[in-house]
Amino acid sequence: MNPYLDETLAALAGHARRFATDRVAPGFLERDGTRVLERALMREMGAMGFIAPELPERFGGQGMGCLAAGVIHEEIARADLSISYINLLASLNGQILSQHGLPEVVAPWLSRLTRGEALIAIALTEPRGGSDAANLRLRVERIGDDYVLNGEKTSISAADQADATVVFGRTGTPESGAHGVTALLVPMDVPGVTRNRFDCHGQRAIGRGSIFFENVRVPASHRLGAENKGFVQVMQGFDFSRALIGLQVLAVARAALDETWEYVAQREAFGKPLSAFQGVSHPLADFDTQVEAARLLCLQTLWLKDKGAAHSSEAAMCKWWGPKLAYDAIHQCLLMFGHGGYDRGPMEQRLRDVLGFQIGDGTAQIMKTIIARTRAGRAAVPA
Repeated sequence: MNPYLDETLAALAGHARRFATDRVAPGFLERDGTRVLERALMREMGAMGFIAPELPERFGGQGMGCLAAGVIHEEIARADLSISYINLLASLNGQILSQHGLPEVVAPWLSRLTRGEALIAIALTEPRGGSDAANLRLRVERIGDDYVLNGEKTSISAADQADATVVFGRTGTPESGAHGVTALLVPMDVPGVTRNRFDCHGQRAIGRGSIFFENVRVPASHRLGAENKGFVQVMQGFDFSRALIGLQVLAVARAALDETWEYVAQREAFGKPLSAFQGVSHPLADFDTQVEAARLLCLQTLWLKDKGAAHSSEAAMCKWWGPKLAYDAIHQCLLMFGHGGYDRGPMEQRLRDVLGFQIGDGTAQIMKTIIARTRAGRAAVPA
């Protein structure tokens, strides 16, 4: 019995798992090789109501809350972490657009998003800065009724596949820091946008790359939040995505542990199942315990968000602990499979996929600083 999941959410999780098992899992290994995100599969997810169900109905969602998004997200991730990026990006950007955009501008995009007909990326990282996220160089200038963008964003998930991107750029002075940043919704088919794709270690179906902006004009109506306040306002949505990332990677670890327990119970050595040896079963028991505890923390964070309670510290815990724990657990599972685990296959792909989250979307060091500031106060933990 899970204290955060009632019968409705448990049924929703079962529904999502059946879909993920039947439709997502079969293409897991193939998508890693082809690096193609299947739009038909994305539309199926939208038709099932699996994309951003927490959004209000007027924006195409179901008003089900953030826990509902979480249980769907982790079931899709169990089958393929790259495909679950559809859910992650939709929930993060859905919150940003619905809360900070003009309804007449964002409503059509949100409707397409929830139907699985559009993929929206988020562009914050730049070549000169990752963790120093407020120190942006991409220039945004107001010219009449438009904003004009010049600069580069890099290490952007779905950079070459997105239909639109939430872009953060500098409208204030270079010294203005976070208080001189503005967020804009930029369609990727406007003149002056070019993109490339990296050859990444994992998460290859969703991909990462750079987006270049050369005199790109977007209407001022596409601004998200107030001018010069975009970073401060919009970044609040990252608490939601950090909890989702925790569930995402832990779901992959849980799948790996399930398969490994089954394997060690069947494989024999010295006349006994491998699971009879404490050197095999105890490490798996350790990771089972920690993964379950971390998952409960992620669910608690989404529960707090649904209740309107503070959850920034908990979200930071999810983000630093979840990816490291998932990687360590999957690594242990791979070793349990011996030479078979080292071969190309589901276990090594899982290891590659979860590794990226120790780098992107906020490093462990940044997350621990957030936690420290919550505990000791910002003045005691200065930037």
